[in-house]
Amino acid sequence: MSRPLSALVQRSFDHDVQIEGVTADSRKVRPGFLFAALPGSKVDGKDFVPKAVAAGAAAVIADAEIPGLEVPVIVTPDPRRVYALAARAFWGAQPPVVVAVTGTNGKTSVATFCRQIFNRLGHKAASMGTLGVRATGPGLDEQVTPSGLTTPDAADVAELMSILAAKGVTHVAMEASSHGVDQRRLDGVTLQAAGFLNLTQDHLDYHQTMEAYRDAKLRLFEELLPRGGTAVLNADSDAYGAFAASAVCSGHSVLSVGEAGQGLRLVERSPTPDGQSLKIEARAKVYNIRLPLAGDFQASNALVAAGLCIAVGEPVAEVLAALETLEGAPGRLQRVGTGPKGGEAYVDYAHTPDGLETVLKSLRPHVDGKLIVVFGAGGDRDRTKRPLMGLAAAQYADIAIVTDDNPRTEDPAAIRAEVLAGAPGSREIGDRREAIRAGVALLGPGDVLVVAGKGHEQGMTIGSTVHPFDDVAEVAAALGGAND
Repeated sequence: MSRPLSALVQRSFDHDVQIEGVTADSRKVRPGFLFAALPGSKVDGKDFVPKAVAAGAAAVIADAEIPGLEVPVIVTPDPRRVYALAARAFWGAQPPVVVAVTGTNGKTSVATFCRQIFNRLGHKAASMGTLGVRATGPGLDEQVTPSGLTTPDAADVAELMSILAAKGVTHVAMEASSHGVDQRRLDGVTLQAAGFLNLTQDHLDYHQTMEAYRDAKLRLFEELLPRGGTAVLNADSDAYGAFAASAVCSGHSVLSVGEAGQGLRLVERSPTPDGQSLKIEARAKVYNIRLPLAGDFQASNALVAAGLCIAVGEPVAEVLAALETLEGAPGRLQRVGTGPKGGEAYVDYAHTPDGLETVLKSLRPHVDGKLIVVFGAGGDRDRTKRPLMGLAAAQYADIAIVTDDNPRTEDPAAIRAEVLAGAPGSREIGDRREAIRAGVALLGPGDVLVVAGKGHEQGMTIGSTVHPFDDVAEVAAALGGAND
């Protein structure tokens, strides 16, 4: 497959060249490729242009002229966007219905829920995000890519969209991380609707300020969702007003959801042994739904997912009925089992102060005894959130055990000390496996244990090495060992 350079970058050349591939990784360049020399926080892609040209690059995208090159240089102030659009033009095909969701917490669940709802309504659908790309539906059940980046590289997104279209997938739900939106990884995707969940502290090591973090998410509605699209917004979020104003000013219709929502209004919610009962008002009708998932945040996630499906034309009654068949995303408030003396054990991905608070508050109605949390904070990431996570655990759990969670290149004991500063009196067990066993040993009748922070992850990063580690497997082993 090849495409003329002029068609990919919408410019004319005296001598057009045929492009055989598009990449921003000089190691992937092959003869005839278009190489995007992207600026980065640590390295500048222009430093790799000689290597790319030597490998056969036929043209280069850059933010400045590069003297001495014998191949065309497409100079642009926004090379990331030009790269994304060129990749889309190269790969071409895309499923006709694509929705995206952003928010500090809940993106993975919403993308997974949307895929399941679309399947229930008879469509071949895919979810793309932290859990990789999964495609399911009539005659289709495939993990297309493994877990990885929340929002893949722009060229990877374009290629994956083409692959999904070839498999007959018609509906896609994507996670739109702040990094991905800011770095133009979704700029080549045509969206029909976009959703917003919440905005709380995270990723300040990258964005520096909450304003910059919010603005990155707002770009999904201001620049990526085509005018006339639908913005599905969680009306119960403190940031709802900013996102609603942005959506309206950008020419979108707003479908608000939640207790304060108007499109899908949560009238009543009550916990049940296997989840929760929801009373939802939509278009002047009331629906009674049994959601098989615990936690008020899962009710919120389910409503945003339902709103996105309704926004692209699916029938309200059928979408809401499909909520009763939802399965939680792996590592998202995932029930692992029962303790030998009673009590329930869960694993969750919560790794921010708000995420931890949300999970603990959501589990509290299911607790008759004590609420136990095992958690930590990652290294080489935003340090300011560590004591805040400790504070959330101290406030909303009865017993908190602070342990290690991907210390990376930092001293694990120093990270734990910063977390413990917000939770004085909490237990400290550095070895995560031992901490999980200690939490399981505390389980009794009516108790709930949640191991938070890593969710679906299959490894623990210590230094620069990723060691195999699976919270779900470790909790299950601890529960089994406790039964021995």
